Amino acid sequence: MKNRTLYFGDNLEILQKKIPDESFDLIYLDPPFNSNRNYNVLFKEGLQDSPSQVQAFEDSWHWNRDSKIIFDYLVTKTNGDISNLMLALEKMVGHNDLLAYLSMMAVRLIELHRVLKKTGSLYLHCDPTASHYLKIVLDVIFGKNNFRNEIVWKKTNSPKSQTKAFGSQHDIIFFYSKSDNFKCDKVFAPIDDEYAAAFRYDDDDGKGPYQTVALVAGGMQKYEGRKEFEFQGVKAQWLYTKENLDEMYEQNLLYKTSGGMFRKKVYLKDIEGKGVSDIWADEGVSPLQGASKESLGYATQKPVALLERIIQASSKENDWVLDPFCGCGTTVAAAEKLKRNWVGIDITTLAISLIKRRLKDHFDLGSKQIYVDGLPSDLSGARELFKKNPFEFEYWVLDMINATPAQSKSKENMRGADKGIDGIITFIKDYYSNGNGKKKNGNGDYRYGKAIVQVKGGSVQRNQIATLKGDVEREKAEAGIFITLEEPTKPMIQEAIDVDSFTTLITGKLEFPKIQILTIAELLKGKLPYLPQGLVKDYNKKAQPIEVKNKEFWHNNMAVLF
Repeated sequence: MKNRTLYFGDNLEILQKKIPDESFDLIYLDPPFNSNRNYNVLFKEGLQDSPSQVQAFEDSWHWNRDSKIIFDYLVTKTNGDISNLMLALEKMVGHNDLLAYLSMMAVRLIELHRVLKKTGSLYLHCDPTASHYLKIVLDVIFGKNNFRNEIVWKKTNSPKSQTKAFGSQHDIIFFYSKSDNFKCDKVFAPIDDEYAAAFRYDDDDGKGPYQTVALVAGGMQKYEGRKEFEFQGVKAQWLYTKENLDEMYEQNLLYKTSGGMFRKKVYLKDIEGKGVSDIWADEGVSPLQGASKESLGYATQKPVALLERIIQASSKENDWVLDPFCGCGTTVAAAEKLKRNWVGIDITTLAISLIKRRLKDHFDLGSKQIYVDGLPSDLSGARELFKKNPFEFEYWVLDMINATPAQSKSKENMRGADKGIDGIITFIKDYYSNGNGKKKNGNGDYRYGKAIVQVKGGSVQRNQIATLKGDVEREKAEAGIFITLEEPTKPMIQEAIDVDSFTTLITGKLEFPKIQILTIAELLKGKLPYLPQGLVKDYNKKAQPIEVKNKEFWHNNMAVLF
């Protein structure tokens, strides 16, 4: 297992086949579960015919044959505690999507418990819709004695209004360890005005404001056997030794109350931060806002600061961190920033691609490599991926050529009409100019062109190229790229050759084919569409301009100067 590895595939299969026992110091998971749907839908009875598919960032675990097989496995092939748990859940909720979800989670949590080190910790992020069920599952698998905290995280500043109920504003994060020997360093939130107001004393000695804290045992701290002695005329059960008290007295760190009792001065300037409890509503882990620079357009994306707090509390540099539902990659990005070793798993090629780009954009990785396991490396693997999941095959191809999936490929209309467009490649055409050189425009210094992309995994024929030509004209695109798993026919190739080329001002007289056909075999060998400089775009995000130095552009992995 290598550091900076992204696994593509079902995390259950990857955990069982590729992750050794006791490999990780910290596991964070935010499994998909759509709390926005009507809660009663989860209790809809019936067995669905089609197997559950988790498409790009789509929450869709259902009670079907796959989940029933998992449920039967948990009842018959695990231990008595888990078997009894699943039978009790079945009796309680029935055969429905909720039981499917709990079955799918239980079998994965068993594997996550296995791959966690004895000194490791697990944080499970969920919402209140099913948190009470998940806690029971965690208690059985990890042991109720290893439950550490139920953390309440304020996920939004604007709670959604609800009929005959209070607005929902928080998520739950369950913190479990594998044993009593685990790491949990104290973490601090930023000091806010309310907290600072408690430091209401100031001696005008240049040390700044301070508050006072008790020096003697009181309330629950009082117990028989604590040594009682006299200090400065006050006899009490002191929390410090007489030597410590004498030293504080000499340093003017003691405050004498009107009743003659001593308290310790604690200066605001010496406070590391506000101690964090199990309610996380402070500015240090504020929820993402729509206009946040950090936002990638992923509906359930969590702020990096939230993961940084968890990673800093329960791991140290060079420890191993796992996120088995890594989504848009916030956990691995935080782990990379904090110098931890990390592994991420996701079932969508779209997520794997997004994470790779996010890490390369945000970090100077240098010679450090991001390893991807599970994506095709040859034609047989490509054919297998297409056979297993045509949509993931399509996303994989688009990533290889730096194309952004078309808007029609969103989860809402995954199976709808795509107008002949699977992806788009954006490139620089020319500069804005006022006749005296470059002129700054509200969208940057450049004009952009686009090439539309079609991906075919099945049989191909000549009329598909004719259709692509029409799509290019309709979309007012500069080019059309046709990617095929099978070899193109000679009539297809001739049809593409007969189409005119296009040029751009920024590339001078250089001509680019308006219709281009590439095979998967060629892509696997490193060939790319022949286009002006491409733009790498974050999925669901607006393309960011890139800098062109010395009028340089790239095509087919070669730099051309003009």
